[in-house]
Amino acid sequence: MEALLSALRAAAEPTRMRMLMLCAETELTVTDLTRILGQSQPRVSRHLKLLCDAGLLDRVREGSWVFYRLSRAGVEAELAGRIMGLVPSTDAQLVLDRERLGQIKQQRAAAAAAYFDRNAENWHRIRSLHIDEREVERVLLDLVPPGSADELLDIGTGTGRMLEVLGPRVGSATGLDQSREMLAVARANLERANLHDGRLRHCSLRLGDMYKLPAPAAAFDLVTIHQVLHYAEEPAHAIIEAARVLRPGGRLIVVDFAPHDLDELRDRHAHRRLGFADQEMADFATAAGLTVDPVIHMPGDPLTVSIWQARKGDAAGRAPRAPVVATAPRAVS
Repeated sequence: MEALLSALRAAAEPTRMRMLMLCAETELTVTDLTRILGQSQPRVSRHLKLLCDAGLLDRVREGSWVFYRLSRAGVEAELAGRIMGLVPSTDAQLVLDRERLGQIKQQRAAAAAAYFDRNAENWHRIRSLHIDEREVERVLLDLVPPGSADELLDIGTGTGRMLEVLGPRVGSATGLDQSREMLAVARANLERANLHDGRLRHCSLRLGDMYKLPAPAAAFDLVTIHQVLHYAEEPAHAIIEAARVLRPGGRLIVVDFAPHDLDELRDRHAHRRLGFADQEMADFATAAGLTVDPVIHMPGDPLTVSIWQARKGDAAGRAPRAPVVATAPRAVS
């Protein structure tokens, strides 16, 4: 009862209620909240401490940045959801807060897009700064043997490298990206690769948003997200959307960094997140209705690459049996 009363007292204040509503939308920093709320940093920090102490918000540190998000477990999380459900969505102040939050998201998206456009030609070099991509690709080839998937979707395809690597092993492959410049590079790469072996004619490219995939439900039996989520404003929503387009029995493979503290990647390479913990990725997959498989970790210098797999249950809700695969010598399961 004391935990319940503490949470109720923490939420019963206009600014803190606004914070709860905003942090339910996405993870936010103190700076984000000061811009939206129009209040000083010390005042915002005090409110955040009360909400965290009451268990309504989670405080997540990534390098020198700290993100705040709505609590995801416990009676406090349930209580926060019920309280917010009682707040009218048409409240004038909340409408203004959402508009300001939308502006922040648009600014971040524009900065990321500009970065991708500037670096499209050098993308392979940038993506291999801290790990030998050839080792990762060898593991992916083990995970996707020839004929194991009919239709592949590669979200955030960038230069189209995943289509080059996995395309010959599937019936058809689609690479999706929101950057026209990236797609131009990918198209040139695929055309050049096709001249060598002629096996990539079934690969196609599409302009699209990973939060609103231009595909119907259950359209693919394999979805890959390779080194993309650390740029995402809302990685959990990207996983939910990927799960939506998976067929029953289909697989999701996510390749990204394990948690690290290289803050310079935010400024130099527009990283939004400094890697993902296994439990966090498992939570994303579970919330999307997927069953997780064992994780593969590939230590690098200084970053570790993780490969997460998740599966969509069949029509009866049963998860398919995971295949036995071989991994590269440096991979650790």
